[in-house]
Amino acid sequence: QVQLVESGGGLLQAGGSLRFSCAASGLTFSINATGWFRQAPGKAREFVAAISRSGGSTVYADSVKGRFTISRDNTKNTVYLQMNSLKPEDTAVYYCATKKTYYTSRYLYTRGQDYDYWGQGTQVTVSS
Repeated sequence: QVQLVESGGGLLQAGGSLRFSCAASGLTFSINATGWFRQAPGKAREFVAAISRSGGSTVYADSVKGRFTISRDNTKNTVYLQMNSLKPEDTAVYYCATKKTYYTSRYLYTRGQDYDYWGQGTQVTVSS
């Protein structure tokens, strides 16, 4: 069965950094595009970042450009999200997701509805 296990959440002050990891099993990770989404209390789930299956193409939400970096290591079946210069507005539950694709290795997805599998969610709380 497919599992996406997230780690790396926490509570910290504004300006700090965190790195999330999402380890996948039960699927061929190298043919899956991956992404990160987040959901704050009382708000809809929003796109954060996405990366193509080869790691050759990335896209970021405007709210995190220049601060967050998505990457992946296909030898470890893991996708990462490095978060720097964190703001109180970044407080949310963060989810990783995967989407199998036979399109070009640079193809990626920014809509949550396109993804097949989701991690359990990890809380990030940023104080001012």
